[in-house]
This record gives sequence, C-alpha cells and structure tokens, in this order.
Amino acid sequence: MLYRAEGIVIRSTDYGEGNKIVTLLTPTFGKQGIVVRGAKKLKSRYGALAQLFTYGDYSYYRNGTLGTLNSGEIIESFQELRQGLEGPAYAAYAAELTDRAINDDEAAAYLFHQLKACQTALAEGKDPQIVARAYEMKVFAAAGYAPMLDECVSCGRTDGPFYFSAAGGGALCRSCKSRDPGAMELQDGVWKLLRVFLALDMRRLGAITVKDSSKRQLQLALRKWMDAHLNVNLKSRGFLDQLEKYGELLGQAPVTKRPEAAAPASAPDIDFGDEATPGEGAG
Repeated sequence: MLYRAEGIVIRSTDYGEGNKIVTLLTPTFGKQGIVVRGAKKLKSRYGALAQLFTYGDYSYYRNGTLGTLNSGEIIESFQELRQGLEGPAYAAYAAELTDRAINDDEAAAYLFHQLKACQTALAEGKDPQIVARAYEMKVFAAAGYAPMLDECVSCGRTDGPFYFSAAGGGALCRSCKSRDPGAMELQDGVWKLLRVFLALDMRRLGAITVKDSSKRQLQLALRKWMDAHLNVNLKSRGFLDQLEKYGELLGQAPVTKRPEAAAPASAPDIDFGDEATPGEGAG
C-alpha cells in the first residue's frame, strides 16, 4: 500500500551496499521506518531525504514493518543543524531522545510539531540548553512520565516550599521530604521554568536568558528524572554533557555564556521570573 506523509528524520543508518534505513517522526502515522535505496550514492536523487534532521514529504510503499521510499521532496533541510559542534550536538540529542523514549503509538501529531519547533529554535540560534530542557519536558509528557509540579505527590499539599523528587514523581512538601532523601531543593525561578516548560507549546517559545545556576539546576533535575523514569542510554547525551562542560576546549564557546537577545515584541507574554530576565548575563 502506498502511503504519503510529512516527516522528520530522527534516525538514519546504513543498510547494505548503498542504502539507508531512516526512522521518520510523522504527524499522521507516528514513527515510520523506510528504506531509501541508493541513498549513499553520490548522485542519489533521494540521498538528502535520508539525512538526519531533514523535514520532508515522503511517499512510500509499506507491507510489513519497513516501508520503501517511492518519492519525496525536502520541505526544510535544517542545514544549520549540521554545522559546527553545538547545532549537531543538541539536534542529535533531541532526535535520539525522541527515537529511544517514545513508542510508535505515543508519537502523535503534537510531538511532531514540538520536535519541529525544537529544531527550528536551535537553527535560529536560541539558547540550546533552554531549548533542550523544554523539549525534554515535551518528551516526558508524551511518554506518560510528566512530573507533578503544583502539589505534593504524597499528601496533595499545594502550598510550598517544595523539593523536587525524581524517584517520588515530582514535588514533595517539607513534611513529606523524608520519603526521598535525594529530593532536590530548587530555586524559585527553576520551579517556574519547569512549570512553564511543561505547559508551553514550543512553537511559542521566545528568546530568553537564564542564569547559569538555574541552567545547572534544570539540567541536574531533568537528568535525574530521565534516569529514574525513561531508563534510556543515549549516545548523544554523553557528548552533549561534555560540550556543555568543556565547550572552550572543544573549540566551541561554552553554551552557558551564550549571549541571548530579549524576546521580540511579538513573543507571547511568559513570566519566567527573576531567573529569566531579558538581558541578564551569564555569571
């Protein structure tokens, strides 16, 4: 049967002498595996359609678990995400996280649009750490593991202060903190960012600036959450962590010191609190 769908390439692997198998995230059929014959050949008509991050229109035959490309057209190549270190590192992380953490039946249209918005934000030069943390929350929610942030997961108390418990499922109040000795105390601004990221449609993500200390807390909290609930070992995560820590040594300016412009007037009014004041420089 012939299918047609828009899709983003989230995995591309060699297959045989000159072919590739790509995994597409589509808004209509979830994740789809397609063989692109001759994709590795220099003069291949469809080689570019098999490149990671490509957003295209794919027509393919499918009878079993794998389809075979019939024809296709690139809608957006996202060439910017194949240049330098930073773009490829964060985009590869988002693609691998999507592929590994999301089952075929969980890959709905909403997640497709969130991934496309994530790639667009990275290509536009928005702070990659903030983009990555926001997209992680989209993946957690799609996989059914969104943290509870507005009330204590143990007793239901709605007034803080709260502690972030990856093992417990989200927020723990002071009285219930003993249930998880490893629960983290987070800055107020980090709690605000977590709540915003969980609710935000990434297509409306403006340009913001966040303190280094807040970025570190966000990363640590969401790394702990991922390890506790998704149990996936991502090759791209190790490199990304090294890039964030040793960017200068790798020939890339540290992403924690990336200058970020204030949100444009057309951006939605989102209150990120004191931790994301436009124009606030890295410490």
